[in-house]
Amino acid sequence: MAPAEPEHPADRLLRRIDAVGAPACVGLDPVVERLPAALRPAAGDAAAAAAIEAFSIGVIEAVRGAVAAVKVQAACFERHGADGAAALARVLAAARAAGDLEVILDYKRGDIGISADHYAASARGPMAAGWTTVSAYLGADSLLPFLGAGHGAFALVRTSNPSGDAVQSLRLADGRSVAEAVADLVAACGAERCGTSGFSALGAVVGATKPADAAALRGRMPRQMFLVPGYGAQGGGIDDVLPCFRPDGRGALVTASRSVIYAFDPADRQWVDAVRRAADALRHELAAGLGVRS
Repeated sequence: MAPAEPEHPADRLLRRIDAVGAPACVGLDPVVERLPAALRPAAGDAAAAAAIEAFSIGVIEAVRGAVAAVKVQAACFERHGADGAAALARVLAAARAAGDLEVILDYKRGDIGISADHYAASARGPMAAGWTTVSAYLGADSLLPFLGAGHGAFALVRTSNPSGDAVQSLRLADGRSVAEAVADLVAACGAERCGTSGFSALGAVVGATKPADAAALRGRMPRQMFLVPGYGAQGGGIDDVLPCFRPDGRGALVTASRSVIYAFDPADRQWVDAVRRAADALRHELAAGLGVRS
């Protein structure tokens, strides 16, 4: 008997969102200096990697049931060398083992040809995340290898950092902004890769701090799931993210990082409870905001 086809990533993500009742994602961006006092490591990459691994696994347990997904920032681990890379793999494995979370590997890879194939293989093999973030700057070659066999990707389209405007807001000869041109590329590349939900395996990163652009980008990418960073500590609020959604209230996943994972007093040994409360607050805020909109 042939193995069953893996579930389409967008269908799977929407199922997770429906299960928790809100399009909420927590970003795992662990920094040693901000860990609970009980987890602060001694000097050295091995100790730092072990500390951020323990913290990240605690956060995963805390947010289960409150959010649909976790987004793991590879850079926070990779800065600690081989020990950090090994810790990253174990954290991703713990997130997968939770069974009720969509797992996004935030590593923004972008290359061509065989190099892109190698990066995609790492996401499906040692890292085995359901989704990855990727750069579209090199065109379709840097996007397509990350799709298929139950895997999806979010391409950078309109990012939340202020300096992104220097490139993404530039106008081309045809009147489109660079971000709009990238949006059209993403829509075209993802058009033949839609699930039963109507959403594509190729999504888009659209920052919460760019609400004026989000509505226009949604019009250009009606079948893309939007991964929406910048909520909470970066200044994005509920009114900022609403343009990222379709009129039916679907189509986006809102991610908060620092406002959730550091929602504790460093001296508090019950820091996991504070993280859980912050994740619940994120879920309720998003659900209420979308309910008002609909």
